Amino acid sequence: MTRAQPEYAVLTRGLTKRFDNFTAVDDVDLAVRPREIFGFLGANGAGKTTTIRVLCGLLVPSAGEAWVDGLPISSSADQVKRRIGYMSQRFSLYMDLTIGENLEFYGGVYGLSAPEITERGTAVAEQLGLSAFRDRLPSDLPPGYRQRLALGCSVLHQPRILFLDEPTGGVDPVARRTFWDLIYDLSEGGATVFVTTHYMDEAEYCGRVSIMDRGRIVALGSPQELKRSHGAVSMQDVFLKVVQP
Repeated sequence: MTRAQPEYAVLTRGLTKRFDNFTAVDDVDLAVRPREIFGFLGANGAGKTTTIRVLCGLLVPSAGEAWVDGLPISSSADQVKRRIGYMSQRFSLYMDLTIGENLEFYGGVYGLSAPEITERGTAVAEQLGLSAFRDRLPSDLPPGYRQRLALGCSVLHQPRILFLDEPTGGVDPVARRTFWDLIYDLSEGGATVFVTTHYMDEAEYCGRVSIMDRGRIVALGSPQELKRSHGAVSMQDVFLKVVQP
């Protein structure tokens, strides 16, 4: 019997994370529905990555609670880790392994059988345009292709929820657009995508976005709603209106 889809893919109530006297995440409430592309915006240091790491079960919250795929992270962090895909800011690729070997390694990490690794690795490489480079080292490829590989490694096990932490940082606009096309494909395939970015134009690609400033959510809604409510013509304008200098 398959497990029912929860009402929310990601849900937080009063989520807080402190490091000694510094509060990185401050009383955050979020509700992200299945198959949503949810943008998590903010300047560097706003608390986006810390929030992601808490939601992925990598950090223990100081207060509040979060549920991912219906599971409370406070008591089910290991189960949460097996249900999600996570692409961190610093790609966790092995530069001495080929693209094909990286896919095989991560397939084993996610507990896929040998036939599943072969099938999924082939499908992912084809989907991401990496088939012709399977025998190449990641260091031999442009940053945009290394990003594709990092994404491929995070979706091998077909997670229902995908956390992408600034996945387009440091690449050219064409590569960024291509990467967002891939995100759309994943969403259409049934995945919930929770993506952090500090590029305000990327907010336009999301169904809903939140803007984080100094650990708190200061704006939340669709790009159209936020622009209308703040009398702004772009998300860049919204950001400048709601984030303290």
